[in-house]
Amino acid sequence: MTVRASGAPELEQGEPRALTLANARAKADAVAGPEEGELLIACDTVVELDGRIYGKPATADHARETLLALSGRTHTVHSGLILRIGGSGERSASAGTQVSFRELGSSLIDWYLATGEWRSRAGGYAIQGSGAALVREVRGDYENVVGLPLAALLDLYPELLAPA
Repeated sequence: MTVRASGAPELEQGEPRALTLANARAKADAVAGPEEGELLIACDTVVELDGRIYGKPATADHARETLLALSGRTHTVHSGLILRIGGSGERSASAGTQVSFRELGSSLIDWYLATGEWRSRAGGYAIQGSGAALVREVRGDYENVVGLPLAALLDLYPELLAPA
C-alpha cells in the first residue's frame, strides 16, 4: 500500500456533504492512477456547527477560536469518500458523526494547543490523540472522526475484508 498526499487545494465553504465529496474527488483527480486492479481511496473531512464549516485552522489563534466555538457543544464531523478501482469506475459515500465536547477552560485549551496536534486537523483537534481529552461523547463512526469513515469504506468495497 502506498499513501500519497495529493496537494490538491481544498474548498472551505459549502454544504458539508457536497463540499467533502468535491474535495475528495479533487484529491483523487490529483493523484495518478489507479492502474488496472489498483485501489485509490480519497477522503476529506470537515467539522460543522450551526451551519458553519470548520476546516483546518491556519494558526494557533484560529485553532483557539475553533475550540472555543466547539466547547460544550455538539458538532458534526462530515467526511466524503471517493473510491476508484482501476478498470471498474468510481464509488462515493458520505458519513456524519456527532461529537460532543466538554466545556473547555482556557487552561485545557492552552495545554491542547501546546501539543501541536491541532495542525492540519479539521476542527483543530485529533480525537485519536490528546484531543480525546476534549471529547465527552461520540455518536456514530469513531473512525470517521479520526479521518477515514471505515464503515462507509467497507460498505463501498466489502472486498477489503476478504482474506488474502
